[in-house]
Amino acid sequence: MSLLSRPRRLRKSPLVRELVAETRLSKDMFIYPYFITKGNGVIQPIDAMPGISRFSVDTLVRDVEQGLKVGINKVLLFGVGEDKSEDAGSAHADHTVVADAIRLLKKNFGDDLYVITDVCLCAYTTHGHCGVISHDYVQNDASVDILAKMALTHARAGADMVAPSDMMDGRVAGIRQLLDKNGFQDTPIMSYAVKFASAYYGPFREAADSAPGKGDRKSYQMDFRNGREAVREAALDESEGADILMVKPALAYLDVIRDVRMSTELPVACYNVSAEYTMVKKAAEAGLIDGQRIIMENMHAFTRAGADIIITYHAREILEKGWM
Repeated sequence: MSLLSRPRRLRKSPLVRELVAETRLSKDMFIYPYFITKGNGVIQPIDAMPGISRFSVDTLVRDVEQGLKVGINKVLLFGVGEDKSEDAGSAHADHTVVADAIRLLKKNFGDDLYVITDVCLCAYTTHGHCGVISHDYVQNDASVDILAKMALTHARAGADMVAPSDMMDGRVAGIRQLLDKNGFQDTPIMSYAVKFASAYYGPFREAADSAPGKGDRKSYQMDFRNGREAVREAALDESEGADILMVKPALAYLDVIRDVRMSTELPVACYNVSAEYTMVKKAAEAGLIDGQRIIMENMHAFTRAGADIIITYHAREILEKGWM
């Protein structure tokens, strides 16, 4: 055969494959999520998420210290087990477990650790929705006011970045304005700009004790059938002052990650969510798949789609076991 083009020439050996690889992962791309609960000396394994636990603030500090040794230097904090009320008043209290964790983490690790906080009301409401309810409907503007106060509380405690995940309209602008008014102009916002009403959140809702008491979240989280709307949502958050745009979930939404990447110059994050994590872990435990190979293939898929940042529960294992 007389062929001028033979793509296999650049696949012949590991060295040449590495030379021409189009997608490259870095440990600096990873953000590792933590669930924080009340108490002391608490490490509670989460049944629905193998290898993931809830930590009290004191044990969190010890675990973060171990993570730093392998390169986990960016964390995303979720509060669990806080006082719940109809108006989510505890969400912006000065001494939530998240606020206390921020203070202690920054005291112990300073600028060696980048602390990001989830800003949402679902873990602080008796009904489990991401905003306050009136007349059986989640009220947008009233919820934005509380979310902004929550973000401000986290910034005052020392958070390096806040990440609103509620999907209320205008919440990025509300948070940006309140942060700026109080002198936190340099605190960036990583917006859950494109967050779908997804079945892939199941294990997380057990981990964070945040399942809605009744109904669902389809009136504020996005319809998973909509792709063009995702680009619109991302553009709105960018116009309101978001610094990073996130797509959640990730694995079933690679096309959306790509569309958002092509529509903005901002960094794009994706969240490799709880069920995406658990399905891989359970299948690997059962011997049905090669866990390492699947995990790393997924990480490269996120990057290939256009993600600059990957939030994943796999990050610790990847770095501890030297998979990259």
